[in-house]
Amino acid sequence: MKKGFIKKLLMASLSLVLVSTMVGCSSKDANSSENKDYETVIVGLDNTFVPMGFVDENNKLVGFDIDLANEVFKRIGITPQFENIDWSMKEQSLKNKNIDCLWNGYTITEERKKKVEFTKPYLDNKQIVVTMATEPFKKIDDLKDQPVGTQAASSSLETIENNEEFLALIKGNAPSTYDTFDKVLRDLEIGRIKAVVGDEVLLNYYMKQRGADKYKTLEGDLGKEQYAVGFRKEDTKLKDKIDKALDEIKNDGTFEKIKDKWFK
Repeated sequence: MKKGFIKKLLMASLSLVLVSTMVGCSSKDANSSENKDYETVIVGLDNTFVPMGFVDENNKLVGFDIDLANEVFKRIGITPQFENIDWSMKEQSLKNKNIDCLWNGYTITEERKKKVEFTKPYLDNKQIVVTMATEPFKKIDDLKDQPVGTQAASSSLETIENNEEFLALIKGNAPSTYDTFDKVLRDLEIGRIKAVVGDEVLLNYYMKQRGADKYKTLEGDLGKEQYAVGFRKEDTKLKDKIDKALDEIKNDGTFEKIKDKWFK
């Protein structure tokens, strides 16, 4: 009797352990799904990317994307938390769940489509080339054997790398890369590089702030593109909510008001 009782007790304990393990695994699997309800969303950005999201002279985070994101999240009842990240590691930060989305002049590209889920595009852009006004260049083809710069891991760099003609034109057949566009533009101003390839919205805003007569945009562009918000592939529920809110904001005129504030 004693041995039988001990055996039954051991079997009961083992069953309890198995059930607990299964419940634990089920809970973990359920929580691992990205299609869940969020109370707070961590938004990854480069806080030097004017005018989309940047720190102003009062040390406040401002910009077109900041205003747009705040309006979107207010409408869907979620609190955004903006996190400055290493932009060259943005998709990895998203994959590692250090952030929940990328929203900062984030261009849709074929390469990025393999890694992230994009919302509908919300803003058009193109890649332009800017030099100092004192330079003799007038069009992009004038940059033969000249040093050119852009931001590392940016859509601008991707545009350059996919343009064999432009690569063959510039010095070293490759651009100099920097971790922020602010550093690229500083080197342009001191003559370390002769031209910058970058987003039209960023470079136009930058030139207006620093004095438009100091710079010039070369004739032509290196390609048109669109901005969207990026999510993990499995996080479709939140992506769909943001798509719906963006449609509402565009339909009721709020989008144009925010756009006029930053681009008028």
